Amino acid sequence: MGDGSLWTHPTQWTTELKRLIQSYLGPERRAGTAGAYTEPVRRYEDDLAESAFSDVTEHRFPVRRRWTPAAVVGYLRSTSFARPALFGDLHARFEQEAHLLLEEHGRNEGLIEDAVFTVLLARRPGGDR
Repeated sequence: MGDGSLWTHPTQWTTELKRLIQSYLGPERRAGTAGAYTEPVRRYEDDLAESAFSDVTEHRFPVRRRWTPAAVVGYLRSTSFARPALFGDLHARFEQEAHLLLEEHGRNEGLIEDAVFTVLLARRPGGDR
């Protein structure tokens, strides 16, 4: 289950936030301690369909989040692509710039994230529903 990331969410404020992160860390999305993020080769649905749990159903739930600048900055601290250690001594400066950027966008149209939370349920074929 999941609903994506602010890194990939297509709004003006998230695009500018991503650009700010990249101005500090470079163009590649970071992932844990392994370095750059790589897209999965296969979809989860495909992996499940080829497993013993091949009866797969997908459920999608629209979610609207109204973020505050402080909440976004806190969220970024918990991500692998913008965790504080990646910025070293520049982390405080980055957070200050991010907060200013988010404050500016929050004044106009707000910091809205319209996402879809997707849940995959997988069962063995022929099981009870």
